Formats: sequence, structure tokens, C-alpha cells
Amino acid sequence: MATKKERQDAIKLIVRETKVGNQDQLLKILSAKGFSLTQATLSRDIRDLKIVKNPVGGGYEYQLPSSPSIRISQDAGIQLSAIGFVGLDFSGNLAVIRTRPGYAMGIASEIDQKASDIILGTVAGDDTVLVIPRENVSRNEVKIVLSQFIVGIE
Repeated sequence: MATKKERQDAIKLIVRETKVGNQDQLLKILSAKGFSLTQATLSRDIRDLKIVKNPVGGGYEYQLPSSPSIRISQDAGIQLSAIGFVGLDFSGNLAVIRTRPGYAMGIASEIDQKASDIILGTVAGDDTVLVIPRENVSRNEVKIVLSQFIVGIE
């Protein structure tokens, strides 16, 4: 049985060397290489690795955040959220962040890592992040904490 690190290393290698457009395709490649995992585990790995789905030609392609083609420079302090954030809306105390396609998982991971004192957790799709604040946290407090690392939130 492969460890999480071995599985994630394999995912990074596949994404670097193969054009992969969706999770099903990636899951099939991993299975062919002898890895046994669920779609939920693969989703978590994609989020942990901050893999994004970028438009390429007429479709999409998974890319690592350090890939030169998506021009993210950690040294320059540019965050995933700086290029992927589109908007923020609220329903009650729940926040919904709109992103460019493929950026939601990376932004959700960034929120989970940087705002866990205010944000209980996130749920990410392809272009939407549901932000669940902790009890008794106001909309304004959510905006303030998110604006500290997501460019464009006012």
C-alpha cells in the first residue's frame, strides 16, 4: 500500500508530464500505476497540492501552482487568490466566493490554512467556495480576515 507522500508525488509527476483534464482521467492513470484511492481522496490530494485547472485550447488541464505556464511566483508573494478571485457574496453568515474555473480548491485550501481562527471550514467546487464561519462571527469579520490575503475583497 502506497503512502500519502508516494501517492501525491505520483500525482505531481503525472500532472507535470501528462495532459490531464479532469479527476476521472487522473484517477484512471493512478489506478493503472497501481494506486488504489477514492475520488474523495484524490480531491483532497488535488487541494493539498494546490493543483489548479487552467483553460488550455478548447478544454482544461491540471497544472501545479509552480508551473511556469500559470505564472505564479511564490517569491514575489503572488497568491493563488490574487489571480483566481472573482467575487464574494453572503447568504446569512455563509460566504460564497466565486473564482475563475479551477481555482476554487486552491483558494479554499489557502483559507483553511490562514483563517482557521475565524473560518470553521470551506467546501470547494470548480469555481465556487462555500466559506463556513465559526459561531458568532459576523460578515464583516469574515471580510476582514479574508481581505488580509485575498486581493480584491473590500
